[in-house]
Amino acid sequence: MSFLDELVSSTRARVAEAKEKLTEDALEQRIASVAPPRDLVAALSGDDVSLIAEIKRATPSQGPLDLDLDAGRLARAYAAGGAAAISVLTEPELFKGSLEDLEAAREAPVPLLRKDFIIDPLQLLEARAAGADAVLLIVRILHDRLEALVTATRALGMEPLVEVFHEDELQRALGAGASVIAVNHRDLETFEVDARRTASLAPSIPPGVLLVAASGVSTRAEVEVLADAGADAVLVGQSLVTAPDPGAKLRELLGR
Repeated sequence: MSFLDELVSSTRARVAEAKEKLTEDALEQRIASVAPPRDLVAALSGDDVSLIAEIKRATPSQGPLDLDLDAGRLARAYAAGGAAAISVLTEPELFKGSLEDLEAAREAPVPLLRKDFIIDPLQLLEARAAGADAVLLIVRILHDRLEALVTATRALGMEPLVEVFHEDELQRALGAGASVIAVNHRDLETFEVDARRTASLAPSIPPGVLLVAASGVSTRAEVEVLADAGADAVLVGQSLVTAPDPGAKLRELLGR
């Protein structure tokens, strides 16, 4: 069983456990008390490349980054540094995240993305109830469920950030109606990073669809290369979480 298969399997178990504790009605009642979703597409649109700053405590490839981080404080620092949106890892086993981190990050006045291995509509309800404005949908793990989850995400007022790795995944994402495409430079099977993937897939992105370059970005020069290749935004995590001053690092990446 591959790493990705293991993660999907553990996610199924996590969803099954959540369904024993939560009902859709209970989550919908919580959603009714949450502030309306913020517009991820508007936040990432503009003349200059935007930055999605990520909150994550650990990674499968690097291990712990900062297990004791304060998600609320980090989110505020990201927003003050100029982040257009904030991604929050909520996968608990390998990334050590939680929905509590997502709730804490609501202190920041920018759209929040729940980044997890979303496979079930219940996770969408969880995300909105915790204050998410967008969710990550990974084409590689969703197959024929992608279009239904894109529709269900939008029905809750959130925007799906649809992750692709190959050209065929990109075409499936576009066929499902994705408005924001994230090209993951990291192969989720091998963990190898190839930052050229954005440039190779950018010509296939139609007008009106936003392109986000994700993974392996740590310098302003790399941001500029990706912007020149056609990226509307970049998603940066590890280099921000591990920086002595995340806000200053974010401003550096934005060239400010």
